[in-house]
Amino acid sequence: MPEGHTVHRSARTLRERFGGQEIIVSSPQGRFSEGAALLDGRELTDTEAHGKHLLARFGADRWLHVHLGLYGKWTLGDGAPDAPRGAVRVRLESETGWADLRGPTACEVLDEGGVALVHQRLGPDPLRADADPDAVWARISRSRVAIGALLMQQEVVAGVGAVYRAETLFRTGIGPYRPGRSLTREEFDAVWADLVVLLRAGVRSGRIVTTRPEHRAKRSGTARREDAFYVYRRTGLPCRLCGTPVAYAQMVARHLTWCPTCQPA
Repeated sequence: MPEGHTVHRSARTLRERFGGQEIIVSSPQGRFSEGAALLDGRELTDTEAHGKHLLARFGADRWLHVHLGLYGKWTLGDGAPDAPRGAVRVRLESETGWADLRGPTACEVLDEGGVALVHQRLGPDPLRADADPDAVWARISRSRVAIGALLMQQEVVAGVGAVYRAETLFRTGIGPYRPGRSLTREEFDAVWADLVVLLRAGVRSGRIVTTRPEHRAKRSGTARREDAFYVYRRTGLPCRLCGTPVAYAQMVARHLTWCPTCQPA
């Protein structure tokens, strides 16, 4: 599932490509025909992301709300688009190009009240300027739930998925099974600060790289895929710092990996 940095990049790309233009909105697949008709011909005035949710404002009072889920994907191009291929839920067209959306979990038109409800049910997003880490700490510091599970709850922290969860907990030396209330404020602040750093880096580069150059096999240049992570997708391999085999389990129905030595329980 795309994590928060991907959705923020998509929001930025759509704003840069279509912002200020009247957009032709259609649903070649037909499943969004009524919604497309509500947006067709309106100006795209703004876009934003909150966690894994993308919101695009058309005119003054209508919003396209998209959650990609496991299979959703945006495809963009210049000039006139070709005939739609596959199940294109939404197509956006303007003089500068086009964008196709396939396979989203959520795709709907909202008014201002609906947008407010989306924001209300989501926790602070480390990539947003309005994020309040104190609100996150208030929930985590009272919870008996494992920190590895709390970080995956979008109502606690928005935009974090299995990759950022595993990598941030490793980089801060925190065991994923520790109850939230066992963390000190200093430990939580380290987790939040690291999420901000990693998510911003993901927005800039379009990929997730969490390793520091000194911990990679190739220490200079662009990080190779096999050097990108400390523990994610490295089950059974030696920890890059201590050599302990990376452990694996399932937590909240998602893959969890960690180093039992560097992240003590």
